Amino acid sequence: MGMHLILLCLMLMKASSTSANGDGDGDSGCPLGSDTYQYSCPEAEAIIFSWVEQAISQDSRMAASLLRLHFHDCFVNGCDASVLLDDRDDFVGEKSAAPNLNSLRGFEVIDAIKSELELVCPETVSCADILATVARDSVVLSGGPAWEVKMGRKDSISASKEAANNNIPAPNSTVDVLLTKFQNVGLNLQDMVALSGAHTIGKARCSTFSSRLQSSSDSSDVNMQFIQSLQQLCSGEDNTNKVAHLDLATPATFDSQYYVNLLSGEGLLPSDQALVNGNDHTRQIVETYVEDPSAFFDDFRYSMVKMGSLGSSTQIDGQIRRDCRTINLPN
Repeated sequence: MGMHLILLCLMLMKASSTSANGDGDGDSGCPLGSDTYQYSCPEAEAIIFSWVEQAISQDSRMAASLLRLHFHDCFVNGCDASVLLDDRDDFVGEKSAAPNLNSLRGFEVIDAIKSELELVCPETVSCADILATVARDSVVLSGGPAWEVKMGRKDSISASKEAANNNIPAPNSTVDVLLTKFQNVGLNLQDMVALSGAHTIGKARCSTFSSRLQSSSDSSDVNMQFIQSLQQLCSGEDNTNKVAHLDLATPATFDSQYYVNLLSGEGLLPSDQALVNGNDHTRQIVETYVEDPSAFFDDFRYSMVKMGSLGSSTQIDGQIRRDCRTINLPN
């Protein structure tokens, strides 16, 4: 989808965006809005989209990586770009936290976007807004739904490795654990199932689904042919860097195939398959998305706006970083 099409989509949504998705203001002291950069940096969204389009054309996996950056940011003290801060001698960021270390990708794409934006409109567009926008653009460029990204986030001046370790859902989580982590940040069960659909694109390392490899044929809800294919992929001593598609059927297309896979026992991560095997309510939502893919798209865009609005105290005392990897130093 070209930039003119996504802008058309956003214009149509802006004209009709009222109560359907809420106002997206979140709980921060600085409400998010639709026209934040209308005058201060009107080219912002076009610049971001161009870089995302280029990155995905070179590496289709980058769509999932950029989407994941936004998730991992928002689950730790709100959407404040704390995930982008590098460790330094006197500062511990979140990149070395267990869910992020040797796992998160796409930082160089954010760097490129920020560099151009700083040339065009210095100290105007926050890194947190960049993350929210690249997430949307990655979904659209992969065939998924568009939504209007509310803008006006501030960048944090702190980070929390501890919160990253504790707050981000793990790939082996049960439904109860998943739900607790989503509820802890202000999201509900419906949001959890809808946002899990982000796993319709991307890849995961063998280590993240190792417990799936131990599944027994004694259970009627285990797809042993699928499990055996994973065992073969991850066999051998050096399987650390081996990866599998989260959605084997349409790995680079944002669609509802992820949920179809779950019903046939082909969820890659234990936390994915648990949505069908571990809870009747979540299974019912999965079945709804299989029967009506448009319902998934509607719920996903709603939950992305909701997640993207998660705020924190940094929205009040934050800043607009000149370099997304480091906090601005006093002049």
